[in-house]
Amino acid sequence: MAAKAVILHAALLAAAFVAAPALAQTNDPSLSQKQVDCLNRTTAAGADCDKNGGDKNGGDKSGTGSAAVFLPALIVDLFPNPPASPAPANPSNGAAQTGGPTNTPPPAPAPSGPVTPPAGLNLAAPPRAVSGEFVPDEVLVTVAGDAGAVQQIANFFGLQVRSERQSRLLGTTLVRYGIPDGRPVGVVLAQLAADGRTQRREPNHIYSLQQAAGIVNYAFDRIALDARNASGENVRVAVIDTGIDATNPALKGVIANQFDAMPNVPIEKRDHGTSVDGLIAGIGALEGMAPGARIYHARAFEGGKSTMDVILSALDWAAEQDVRIINMSFVGPKNDLLGTACRNARALGMVLVAAAGNNGPKAPYGYPAAFDGVIAVTATDAKDGLMPQANRGAYVFISAPGVEMVAPSGAGSDVVTGTSFAAAIVSGAIANLIHAAPDRSADDIEKALAATAKDLGPKGRDNDFGYGLLDIKAAGAAKE
Repeated sequence: MAAKAVILHAALLAAAFVAAPALAQTNDPSLSQKQVDCLNRTTAAGADCDKNGGDKNGGDKSGTGSAAVFLPALIVDLFPNPPASPAPANPSNGAAQTGGPTNTPPPAPAPSGPVTPPAGLNLAAPPRAVSGEFVPDEVLVTVAGDAGAVQQIANFFGLQVRSERQSRLLGTTLVRYGIPDGRPVGVVLAQLAADGRTQRREPNHIYSLQQAAGIVNYAFDRIALDARNASGENVRVAVIDTGIDATNPALKGVIANQFDAMPNVPIEKRDHGTSVDGLIAGIGALEGMAPGARIYHARAFEGGKSTMDVILSALDWAAEQDVRIINMSFVGPKNDLLGTACRNARALGMVLVAAAGNNGPKAPYGYPAAFDGVIAVTATDAKDGLMPQANRGAYVFISAPGVEMVAPSGAGSDVVTGTSFAAAIVSGAIANLIHAAPDRSADDIEKALAATAKDLGPKGRDNDFGYGLLDIKAAGAAKE
């Protein structure tokens, strides 16, 4: 009888891991395991669950009585009518979209060999409570070992190898594993922790471009940059964004090189990337902050969305171009792989500039802006008022114009608003500093921006404006 009980218990555990529904992927870390079980209607919860999926003894912490715990939405302000599905096209799986615009991921390629659902896998760590948007059937893992080790891990854990590559900034092999049997991402991450060859294990988080709803560009005056003398000549700036309209007159001769991190997804939107590039280094009637700067543009977004593996690919490419500045006008959840890549890029001497986010005063911190070593930029208007939609928090570093500015776009020009464009203003301004003093370090530039910013709001650094409004003239005069 004891042997039968052990076998029955093992079978129940195996079934729980193999067939666990996606609802287990709650982002609420305050839920107990029993409440998660109740939400997912598992047999482990038993009769202690109420009819709405809550725990009779512990209550329904979601406050809704619903059997689902929904992930917080990320605002996609670039498009006025975003599609209902938050999942982006998955650019790395070799399937191209056809027909009209869509954010539905193309089907993953068939694994190289048969995938046997694992039985009896042990959890080496507590199941992860995954926050933010993420691809529901994928994980990103850095693996110590060769291609054989990558496939061995896939076989043992019942996963598919959807892509693998050597990452310069992570310093190791990055593998995108597919989960073909419906196990929750948090459970798979906990299972993978048992294999010492897996160094880092993260969800494939989804990130969103940061443009808010929308007249001469007033930015030059507000940041104390003389438009007649502005120059970023020959300063290399990487931009990770949508595709661009390279035929726009404002970008003539501006783009030094391009990289498509999602080549299997057709380019349908070019406005956001065109505006960001133009605000940094545009020429002619729509002159940017740093005319003469050389833009290295990586297309990593479509439909306003991208994934962690695509963004990391774009960052690696940017690092290989020997750029001095990387502009990241997008926001998503905290991800250790992105944090490591940013930290290593900064160690290589690059200045990292990112949008603080347009998700409102009560939104969680936006990443990559909230990582150490990244200059988080919020947006102000022509009267130095804070954009109401801007994120708040101790990570906000500096303010710059980003409300109702004229910028080049795929259609010619447009009035744009958002922390995306404030970040572009800061990147262009920093290019001026580097042009004037090429040996100036990233640390020195960051310190000068903080020390010379025009204080706005409460005295000193605050959660709304950071150190205050960018003053590039004063920063250029600041001693190292």
